[in-house]
Amino acid sequence: MRGYNIWRPIMLIAVALLTRTLVSSICLMFGMSQESASSVAMLGMVVAALVMYNRMMKSRRRK
Repeated sequence: MRGYNIWRPIMLIAVALLTRTLVSSICLMFGMSQESASSVAMLGMVVAALVMYNRMMKSRRRK
């Protein structure tokens, strides 16, 4: 457990959920249906989580 940071998973989840909310709101604002906006938001959430995870691991590998 040494070196484990509790904030990394919490930040990852928070960024994913905030991205989903933001993308869904923007899609609905531009007139997409609820189902389509939800699908696009889920895709955005996965992409944001993968990007953030890669950035966190890149900084960890350099140490």
